[in-house]
Amino acid sequence: MTDFQQRRMMMVDTQVRPNDVTKYPVIAAMLDVPREDFVPESRRDIAYIGENLDLGHGRVLLEPRTLAMMVDTLDVQPTDLVLDVGCGYGYSAAILGRLAQAVVAVEEHPEMAGIAAQRLAAVGADNVVAVQAKLAEGKPDLGPYDAILIGGGIEELPQPIADQLAEGGRIVAMFIEGALGVVRLGRKLDGRIDWRLAFHAGGPVLPGYERRTGFVL
Repeated sequence: MTDFQQRRMMMVDTQVRPNDVTKYPVIAAMLDVPREDFVPESRRDIAYIGENLDLGHGRVLLEPRTLAMMVDTLDVQPTDLVLDVGCGYGYSAAILGRLAQAVVAVEEHPEMAGIAAQRLAAVGADNVVAVQAKLAEGKPDLGPYDAILIGGGIEELPQPIADQLAEGGRIVAMFIEGALGVVRLGRKLDGRIDWRLAFHAGGPVLPGYERRTGFVL
């Protein structure tokens, strides 16, 4: 067993399982996907720390606890088409790819999107496609999606993303409210997304997900 495999097992045993992540496919995916391969080379040795990891370009890799709980809450099914918004270097998309029929991973930064595609291919994530696009716009031509994961903080959900969620579909997002973050699960019913509280977490707000401000007279 390699050092990174040991770290992966410790991550699951100390950061994932204790936080009520109980779905076996999620745990298996966290054990299987090499997190160290989806961060900059200079950060490989700290890939498994229990905090958000700076990827550069204003993006982070969400801490293992938060990402695992978000994926667990999303309840991805083997027949699902999933949209992964803000995939960074592709780690979250690789996890989702172990659970879903297909994943569309969107990253806004061109270089990161290209690296994500390469690293996903390297781990055999053949059912994942990484595309470069604005995070607030998603990839509507490949939707609608049965499930959507927003891989960072939001203040407001852009309407184009809401429109890409299929009727009856699920979405998980981290709403930043002041200094606090609240992860909520949404379900679209009759064209409207109804939200419920899932758990608390924190992360930087993704570009395009800031609260819109009106004109002040």
